[in-house]
Amino acid sequence: QLQLVESGGGLVQPGGSLRLSCAASGFTLRNYAIGWFRQAPGEEREGVSCISRSGSNTKYANPVKDRFTISRDDAKNMVYLQMNSLKPDDTAIYYCAARGRDTTIQRMCDPSLFTYWGQGTQVTVSS
Repeated sequence: QLQLVESGGGLVQPGGSLRLSCAASGFTLRNYAIGWFRQAPGEEREGVSCISRSGSNTKYANPVKDRFTISRDDAKNMVYLQMNSLKPDDTAIYYCAARGRDTTIQRMCDPSLFTYWGQGTQVTVSS
């Protein structure tokens, strides 16, 4: 059974950091492009950061540029999202997703192109 499981969410004060992890079971992540998405209450799901299958291309949403870093460790079958300088606006459920095919850089974080999704992990930024 193909499965993605996120972890690392929690409550953090503004300015703090968290590292989210995405673990795969039932398939090998190195064959897939991976994306991190988030959804806040009453909002649509949005792409946060995505990484190509090779890891050579990454993409970040404007609100998180220079604060978040996506990385992958194919030996461990894991993908990470390092989140620094967190803001209350970053509060959301964060999901990782996998996509088997490459696409254009413009569409790297298009959620409609991702096949497998995790259940999400809550991130709350509050004082």
